[in-house]
Amino acid sequence: MLKILFYDTKSYDQDSFERKNKAYPKIQIDYMKSELNPSTARLAKGYDAVCAFVNCDVGTKTIEVLHELGIGLILLRCAGFNNVDIEKAKEYKMKVMRVPGYSPEAVAEHAMALALVANRRIHKAYVRVRENDFSLGGMLGVNFYEKTAGIIGTGKIGAAMARLCYGFGMKVIAYDMYPNPELDFVKYESLDEVLKQSDLLSLHCPLTEDTYHLINRETIKQMKDGVILVNTSRGGLVKTDDLIEGIRARKFFAVGLDVYEEEKRNVYEDRSDDIMESSVTARLLSFPNVVITSHQGFFTEEALSAISEVTLENATAYKQGKVTGNEVE
Repeated sequence: MLKILFYDTKSYDQDSFERKNKAYPKIQIDYMKSELNPSTARLAKGYDAVCAFVNCDVGTKTIEVLHELGIGLILLRCAGFNNVDIEKAKEYKMKVMRVPGYSPEAVAEHAMALALVANRRIHKAYVRVRENDFSLGGMLGVNFYEKTAGIIGTGKIGAAMARLCYGFGMKVIAYDMYPNPELDFVKYESLDEVLKQSDLLSLHCPLTEDTYHLINRETIKQMKDGVILVNTSRGGLVKTDDLIEGIRARKFFAVGLDVYEEEKRNVYEDRSDDIMESSVTARLLSFPNVVITSHQGFFTEEALSAISEVTLENATAYKQGKVTGNEVE
């Protein structure tokens, strides 16, 4: 029996995993609401593995505690792993496994939804009409048809977004160190050219040392005036202060964010009665052309089902000593 302690549990997580776990009788999962961090890691005593999500702290101190407790496996029920000290895990010979492609279409569709909502000010229109205000002032949008979509990162999610943009009749250009040969309708350009040419710019690259604050004052200056920016990848790709400066300078026609810097305490939590420690969210929401959602790009029935199944398959492979390709090396 492989015993897994499941951190940061929401009701939808437990429902999804319990449905799938019926097919895995040799895996026992216990659920808790607390996030994984150095303090809560000690609760994993007696378990073989822990399961964490994107907002958990799986840094050096957490891994040291898990190692002391004999934990051999860290399961990530997400694609990203920038919150994990991979080198420390390797040092302790702890296996880290992730879910690299649970539903690329779910995230890409959300990215396009953000672009459309922000562009056509649907968030404002919804509130206005509910108050019997049917005026159109401040609602003017732009066509996507025959405009240029720039995709930064053409992995599975970026490729799905490229296909959506192409379906809208857009010219699609992209930047990626490893071009995707399946995207024969995409023209690959340098990062500078993608920034200069794009009317819609969508971020789909991982957060690394090289991509941290990829969108900053200098790269924003390279963009077209009136560009639409969408980020459904990682908040750290965009330097928030510089983004706000660009919005105030009317560089952006619209901005759609499913992720943003300093979002950690907000993600998946109801903080409607709290006084927010940071002004970042309030500052961004003060702009009429900005739409923010709560890291929900992945959140579809199909994606949750895939996350559950792949995570359990990863756990099974670990127990059997098999390699799946989902290991983080």
